[in-house]
Amino acid sequence: MNLASLRLILSPAAQRPVDLIDIPESTPSCQPDASARSAAWPLASVCGLQSTGRRIAAICLSLLCVAMFVPDAAAQNGAAKAKAKARKTPAKRTRPTSVGPAIGGNTATPIDRIKAAEGFEVELLYSVPGEEQGSWVNLCTDDKGRILVSDQFGGLYRITPPPAGETLQAADVEQVPADIRAVNGMVWAFGALYVGVNDYEQKIPSGLYRVSDSDGDDSLDKVELLHEVKSRGDHGVHAVMPTPDGKALYLVTGNNTTPPPLADSSPVRQVWGEDHLLPSMPDGRGHNRGVLAPGGIIYRVTPDGKTFEAYASGFRNVFDAAVNRDGELFTYDADMEYDFNTPWYRPTRICLVTSGAEFGWRNGAGKRMPFYADNLPGVLDIGPGSPTGMTFGYGAKFPAKYQDALYALDWSWGKLYAIHLEPSGSSYTATKEEFVTGAPLPITDAIICPQDGAMYFTIGGRRVQSGLYRVTYVGDQSTEPVQAKATKSKARQTRHMLEAFHGQQDPQAISVAWPYLDDQDRFIRFAARTAIEHQPTDQWADKALNESDAAKQVEALLALARVTGVCPQHRDDSTAAVDTDMREKLLDAVLSIDVARLTETQQLTLHRATQIILNRFGRPDDAMIDRLIAKFDPLFPASTPELNWLLCETLAWLQSPTVAQKAIALIQDAPTQEEQMQYARSIRMLKAGWTPELHTAYFEWFLKAANYKGGASFDQFIQFIRDDAVASLSETQKAEMAELLARKPVKKSALENLGQIFEGRPEKKWTLEELSAAARTGLKQRDFENGRKMFAATGCYACHRFGDQGGMTGPDLTSAGRRYSPHDLLDQVIHPSKVINDQFSAVKVLTDDGRIHVGVVVNLNGDSMTINTDLTDPNDRVNIDRKTIEEMMVSKTSAMPEGLFNRMTQDEILDLVAYLISAGDPKHEFFKN
Repeated sequence: MNLASLRLILSPAAQRPVDLIDIPESTPSCQPDASARSAAWPLASVCGLQSTGRRIAAICLSLLCVAMFVPDAAAQNGAAKAKAKARKTPAKRTRPTSVGPAIGGNTATPIDRIKAAEGFEVELLYSVPGEEQGSWVNLCTDDKGRILVSDQFGGLYRITPPPAGETLQAADVEQVPADIRAVNGMVWAFGALYVGVNDYEQKIPSGLYRVSDSDGDDSLDKVELLHEVKSRGDHGVHAVMPTPDGKALYLVTGNNTTPPPLADSSPVRQVWGEDHLLPSMPDGRGHNRGVLAPGGIIYRVTPDGKTFEAYASGFRNVFDAAVNRDGELFTYDADMEYDFNTPWYRPTRICLVTSGAEFGWRNGAGKRMPFYADNLPGVLDIGPGSPTGMTFGYGAKFPAKYQDALYALDWSWGKLYAIHLEPSGSSYTATKEEFVTGAPLPITDAIICPQDGAMYFTIGGRRVQSGLYRVTYVGDQSTEPVQAKATKSKARQTRHMLEAFHGQQDPQAISVAWPYLDDQDRFIRFAARTAIEHQPTDQWADKALNESDAAKQVEALLALARVTGVCPQHRDDSTAAVDTDMREKLLDAVLSIDVARLTETQQLTLHRATQIILNRFGRPDDAMIDRLIAKFDPLFPASTPELNWLLCETLAWLQSPTVAQKAIALIQDAPTQEEQMQYARSIRMLKAGWTPELHTAYFEWFLKAANYKGGASFDQFIQFIRDDAVASLSETQKAEMAELLARKPVKKSALENLGQIFEGRPEKKWTLEELSAAARTGLKQRDFENGRKMFAATGCYACHRFGDQGGMTGPDLTSAGRRYSPHDLLDQVIHPSKVINDQFSAVKVLTDDGRIHVGVVVNLNGDSMTINTDLTDPNDRVNIDRKTIEEMMVSKTSAMPEGLFNRMTQDEILDLVAYLISAGDPKHEFFKN
């Protein structure tokens, strides 16, 4: 690793402080490094930055970046200390109270900074005068095909789309007289406009409203509050859309809403639980501390607003959703960016929202991972971002592929994705395509206008400058309408049959659903378990406890634990005492299962069911504890990180005498900081089985982990783990380890910390020709573990996501093997600036005081733009007043340094390439002996 080369580059890392609807109380100090500023001013004077030659000066400064950003070691150390000090005292951020004037760079994104898929054209129809018409966040069409738009902090406007080639003037934008504000979602249905209001300023109640024309004069003037939904802050009431049967509405809400009274017919079984076996950790910055399940909910609501059913729950912050021709609901859920590079980080993702679904959001470190059996996974991970609008392309005058696409909008990265879905069993698989991109492009909503078949989208939100755009197809492919028909799927029909039992008691439900508890399709298993959970427990408890088919029994025991136990964090004075007899029956059933008869997925279900039993029913007697340790201890460590995650937690809670030694060995062997951090978290309260040597290794890991990088709460999470670990020591142990506990970590860069394996090696400048030739014949009998080790040692995990681990500052490499041949992959590494992924392209910003900033746009807030300037540190950010921007251009230099292979052997490089192409599959043909 050529560390110096990395320091020359001021480009992307990918953290925004928050999503569109998630503004923190404070953000880290974002002032440029003092040494860089002092070095820049002489150059600024020479280049004439105080004169009209600023643009020439920008080029001069770009060429002289090396001189500015390669300080000596002492300066680097000083800068690191200054940066750390700055992050300890974050500057207070406040919400802007109005949209700023459209001057400097504070304008709607010009077309020359927007890219669209081949054959498509984007027009800027209207740059919204923010001081008069606010910041636009939502779109829909009325019954006459006119476009309705909403100001996030104001009212509604109505627009007739202009003819092709024409734009709008302020006089063309008609204010809707209805006395309504803060509309975050709307749809024309049942002869009226239904809107979801989320009034951050609490001037009117948040909730579901109906807006209509009271006197037939084609003017919306009547406002009815159908049902209040209490909302706290940004993660509140959002989109509204008709259900597939046309009889009701879906109402989309985030995790800071209070559920209204729910109908007994709700598909979601209301047995909320945090279900952490070990105490969870709150967010290090206090975000949503104390907020418990169910998280965000998508409701099914009658048109009169009187009946609310919880259709699906466990979301973080869903802003919109869309229904496809098959009648299936999709949404785009938010990540928690403070969690970057922790084991519990979950990227933004496209979710198939099925009846009764649970998607596992819990506060702080408590998120349920996709492999947890008591929640459902997404169908496609997108990455870091701020999800906003969604729509299908139905009715668009686009080529067939794009008519069928699901469009998902990302506010912070400025991406409008086309999601291409393919049926798979009862669910779907998906791929993403960047359909429209811009920098910045704070895109909020998109619709297809039925009158002209064009797509219209808005930018705005958070009182940033708004614009209305139109996307049309001007290419050579046919735009004939695709025949509107649902796809047939036997598996989907089976799931729907099982979902019919959700929210009701039916004498046929148990006998019909039970055979599907071991179905290979995860969504069918979930639907079957949910159907059973809705039935009277006394009708199926004994069947679950005595089921002879182990694969069915693990699902049945999970269901029984959920409906007969109560999570301690959800108990109140009305909760019945813990049923200790049921606890013993459940644990006896767990112990009777032959794990060898279970697949890996079924083992994960068994271990998760065991955790829920122990959490909801409490600690059993010592004899049962000993039996459980004897059952699970021989299984740990297991063959996969997912099994090890659950086994390590369970055995640590049980106080197994062997888990300390095994967990420390896993920490020392794990290539990623996420995996290491998870084992360290699991044993932080362990008191059994420690030796002085194991304790020394454990606390020396914290000195190493102090140099790991992650989201805004990462350092605090590491501190929480260490604090609990210290608190678990006896006074004698603390005294014996006093020197180690007092030792301060030696600060190193992320890449220095990861790449120690190459220390002292000579460098060789590998060429593409020689490595490509070696790959043509050498990708056989490769070493999987060494490939995984090399992926970490070269710093790849510091920036790239791979599977469920790694950073977010570079492209996700999980599917690299489907996109690149070995030759192309090698070419990307050896020549990183040859082709730069649009999502991770940096921008160069020249401000009117002569400063140049280079990085990725990660956040907008009013007139302020935030860019990230350090590849390995997601928190290294600079705030820029957009009104002061003189020029902004896309950088042509990749953030990825050259020379990544220079200290590696040929075998190490080939093992790494095999690991990447295989998508981390140890059973791939590359690794067969």
